[in-house]
Amino acid sequence: MSSGSNNQTETGEVAIFYVTNRGRGLAERLAGHYLGADIRKYTSTFSSQLWKKDNTLIFIMASGIVIRTIAPYMRDKKTDPAVIVMDEKGQYVISLLSGHLGGANQKAEEIAGYLGGKAVITTASDLNKLPSIDLWAKANGLVIENWDLLSKTGTRLLNRGSISVLAEVEVELPEAFIWTEDAGTADMIISSKAITAGGKKQALYLRPRNLVLGIGCNSGTSAQEIDAAVKKTLADHNLSFLSVRCISTIDIKMREPGLVLFTEKCGLDLHAFSADELNTVKGVTPSHAARKATGAQAVAEPSALLAAGSGQLLVPKQKIGNVTVAVARKSEGRQKMEYGKIFIVGTGPGRIDHITPYAQKAIMDSDAIVGYGTYLELIQALTADKEIVSTGMTQEIDRCRKAIDLATEGKTVAVISGGDPGIYAMAGLVLELLMNRNSEAGIQKLEVEVIPGISALNACASRLGAPLMHDFASVSLSDRLTPWETIEKRLDAAAAADFVIALYNPKSKGRAEHISRARQIIMQHRRPDTPVGIVKAAMRENESVVVTDLEHMLEHDIDMQTTIIIGNSKTLTWNHLMITPRGYEKKRQFRDNA
Repeated sequence: MSSGSNNQTETGEVAIFYVTNRGRGLAERLAGHYLGADIRKYTSTFSSQLWKKDNTLIFIMASGIVIRTIAPYMRDKKTDPAVIVMDEKGQYVISLLSGHLGGANQKAEEIAGYLGGKAVITTASDLNKLPSIDLWAKANGLVIENWDLLSKTGTRLLNRGSISVLAEVEVELPEAFIWTEDAGTADMIISSKAITAGGKKQALYLRPRNLVLGIGCNSGTSAQEIDAAVKKTLADHNLSFLSVRCISTIDIKMREPGLVLFTEKCGLDLHAFSADELNTVKGVTPSHAARKATGAQAVAEPSALLAAGSGQLLVPKQKIGNVTVAVARKSEGRQKMEYGKIFIVGTGPGRIDHITPYAQKAIMDSDAIVGYGTYLELIQALTADKEIVSTGMTQEIDRCRKAIDLATEGKTVAVISGGDPGIYAMAGLVLELLMNRNSEAGIQKLEVEVIPGISALNACASRLGAPLMHDFASVSLSDRLTPWETIEKRLDAAAAADFVIALYNPKSKGRAEHISRARQIIMQHRRPDTPVGIVKAAMRENESVVVTDLEHMLEHDIDMQTTIIIGNSKTLTWNHLMITPRGYEKKRQFRDNA
């Protein structure tokens, strides 16, 4: 099968406008979150080129200036860009326009999380914790037909707390959408039928994109003739054009000008199959003319069935002038990827501004987020409208298994890992579980990407100065998964080899004496005055940093949130910082500049 797409993915541009120097500083800070953002000093001459769907416009200035600037350009919620207004201190992030479909609400939450400010959201559905109909429709691949009724239906939902929904396709309804069989009472109808019998006039229609058109045509057939044949076929069988997902044909018609022009105008994908592929389809109406001209038993019916992949022919071929049209129904429900993807994302200390922009994008691009509850709470601004799987401490195997299960269903899943996922974290576990399930169908097709984060080791070292400038070893004192005898051997070897030593998981209620034993082992090879750094909750609100020495280290508070770095024989302290010389002191230039 070959295919051509007329649907261009719009990722949109981000433009940030400022007035004052302080505003510019905030804009430059925001550019760290939106890589490639266009930073502009505000002038009264606004570029209309920026006013387009999928763009995000961020104004750091008074809201009155913004309203007067954008008022001439505002059209409707389907096409307006996301507009966000902020004060120059970044305290308040206001979703001003296109909060739902444009994504302004979500972006305001993201920015507030990034800057440590407060998002200001005024859309009633969000305030009342009710689903937004337009966002829900978009998430489920449904097309809204009568936009003029969207606001009324939304108001009905807000006033009553629920609406009645008739769904003729398989779709998961939120709690506030009450399923009904009675079209006459349904506030919202989800159907590919143009008119649902008994449906009330004020019902909001959502169209599932579940129809595939199979089209055959003679050479030279115009786009207008194809358009007329398609519309007649759909009208004769009470089907909505908004439910058409794609068009299919035989490969030799892939460049037929009229057919190409028709698909371009409709913004639909065009799929094509070879004659051999079309001849594998059973139960279609054969065509002597098609066989003679193309070698295929038929074109419209088998190409529709192949593209739909469901085997359900809804409308047998209709011969209308130079065009044949058939309609097949694609599998119901939300379209899923054939194979899923797993991002294993390092979130570092947890705050959003400590997470790389690439990692943030991976989280936002995921369907489901899996992680330890405490870590998930820190990134709520990135996970709105996501499927959340949260478990407690020590349940990491269950989490990773669940992530793999979701990915095998075709979902994109982000496994959230504090620190760096490859250091005492989730990356190895996910890969081991995948390896153990290697023989299962689809496992080898899953795409896995590990995205690094700031590890505790990096964070603590930065707070202590430069203790890791030379070779170092990292040892976890947790014997939950590693025998204590092995840990002691590694401590002794690292100390004997004069490595700087980073100690993870130094002390808990269940193993309070491990840190004392570790200190005894290391003191067999180090002087008592060897510098030691003790960092608790690095880069978090309750952070504490202590620089002491090996002899006195146990006099300080140490727990599971603590990471300890013990210097080597060359490590020294200066101005309450640790420095492990790399060897530059031996260079002449170093001495000359001293």
